[in-house]
Amino acid sequence: MYHDFNYEATLASSLRAQWQLDDVLREDQELDFSRNFMPESLARTRAVEGLNPFEQRLLNQISAHQYLCIFGVVEEAILPFLLDHARPHLMEDDWRVRALLNFAGEEAKHIHLFKRYHSAFVRGFPVECEMIGPSEAIGAEILRHDPLAVALVILMIEWMTQQHYLGSIRDDGDIDPLFKSLMKFHWMEEAQHAKLDTLIVDALAEGRSDAEIDKAVDEFFEIGAFLDGGLKQQATFNLDALEKVIGRKLPNREAIEAQQHQAARWTYVGSGLVHERFKATLKSIAPRIVARFEEAEPVFA
Repeated sequence: MYHDFNYEATLASSLRAQWQLDDVLREDQELDFSRNFMPESLARTRAVEGLNPFEQRLLNQISAHQYLCIFGVVEEAILPFLLDHARPHLMEDDWRVRALLNFAGEEAKHIHLFKRYHSAFVRGFPVECEMIGPSEAIGAEILRHDPLAVALVILMIEWMTQQHYLGSIRDDGDIDPLFKSLMKFHWMEEAQHAKLDTLIVDALAEGRSDAEIDKAVDEFFEIGAFLDGGLKQQATFNLDALEKVIGRKLPNREAIEAQQHQAARWTYVGSGLVHERFKATLKSIAPRIVARFEEAEPVFA
């Protein structure tokens, strides 16, 4: 067995890790725009040619706004998915039902948290930063796919958030302490969500034929391509905002857009594809499919 997760133990861990919104970000709290928000390994803004350090910091902050807004959108899709998955089991395993409903409640809290951060960002940043959307349309496009494909996308994202905090955010002394704290509390609950989504994937994959597994993998990559198109559009929106705030056009804008799109690809897809826990789940479903995911890794590096 490639994991020892179960609903009862994971629920207990989740309840111990729970926090309240006001302990993380008060509704009236302001952000410190004198600091970088995102770690360089995710934002990749220092590598942008033609920007001075102040302008690089502005782009870093725009990237951080993108980061939490996109996670908010994703979690808005996760919420109905969880409720739909829990509904058929309401009269069965009590631990399973309670763990899944608690998972859903925590995702709703995260959405609320990210909306608070967005409001604080809007109050303090000098220009509007347009975001892809509307979130309802993005969620509908994701959720129209095979539930196993959706669960695999969610699992990739859950493990990805673990890697972001532990590998990039936790020990970065250059970024805003408030942003780091927010990501720590998010990580604490997502660590339990990754376990629960592993169990969801196990359940959805059980008894599937090879053809059904292949179809779900196809749809995973369809969702990935859809999200990648959104990331490309978001890179355009981000540079629109940057040009507004610095009051000039970027002479090498096309190259910067490509570089920032690639940074987003790594942040939101690549860093999840390479996670060993995600790969372990793929191998447990059908070892032969791992190669398909590994072939995609260079695209999102």
